[in-house]
Parts: sequence; C-alpha cells; structure tokens
Amino acid sequence: MVELFTDEWMQDFKEAWNCEPELKAELAEIGFDSIIGYGFQGDDKPRGVIVVKCGEVIDAGAFHGHELNWDLRASEGTWNAWLAKPPGMMGLGVAYTSGKLNFLSGDYAAMIKDPQMAGPFVKSFAVMALL
Repeated sequence: MVELFTDEWMQDFKEAWNCEPELKAELAEIGFDSIIGYGFQGDDKPRGVIVVKCGEVIDAGAFHGHELNWDLRASEGTWNAWLAKPPGMMGLGVAYTSGKLNFLSGDYAAMIKDPQMAGPFVKSFAVMALL
C-alpha cells in the first residue's frame, strides 16, 4: 500500500493535477490561489501540502508549517477508500456532514455552492485515485 501524503506522493499529485484541465484550467479561469493541506483526522498537522497559483500547483511536498487556506482531514481508511473509488459530489457531501471529511481550514459550504470551485474540488479526488 502506498504511503499517503509523503513528499513523493505529493509530487505525483502535483504532476497529475497540472495535467488535468478540469483542475488547472478551470481554476485558472477564476484566478484560484491557495495553499491546501492534506492529512489524517487526529493528527496535529497535515502531512502533505500543495501550493496553487492561478490553478497550477507550483509546489508540493510534506507540510512544513505553511499557512493553509484549506486543511482537509479524513481517516487513513477513508482516504484509501476514495483512492480506490473516488467520491462524487454526493459522496463528499455525506462524508462532510457525517464527519468523515473535516475542514480544519477553509469553508466547505461556501466552496461547494460555487460551481467554479465545486467541480474542480470533486475532480481533485479523481486525480488522487490515478496515483
């Protein structure tokens, strides 16, 4: 089993993200800049991070004290299930409302109501499943 959110895993995610027009191009259209952390519930900090400028991931790797705009947490089992079968909009909504997906930073409700953000957010999970 692949260890999630390591430097190598995050670099692979960066490459996959930047090759996916539904992420990079759509987020570039809205000038999306963000620092996004990924990790496990119960950990005091995320494990991995990506830095997005105008839709493109320009840096990725282990978390080293970045100031995060988004901090997504789920259990390792949940992340692995999503890698095996990426969730859709409904699945992510259920995961959020049931506490399987936590946002320690960022506003899930505002993001999911914005179609220019919601589509790429869902697509990011499909891209993770390619790794």
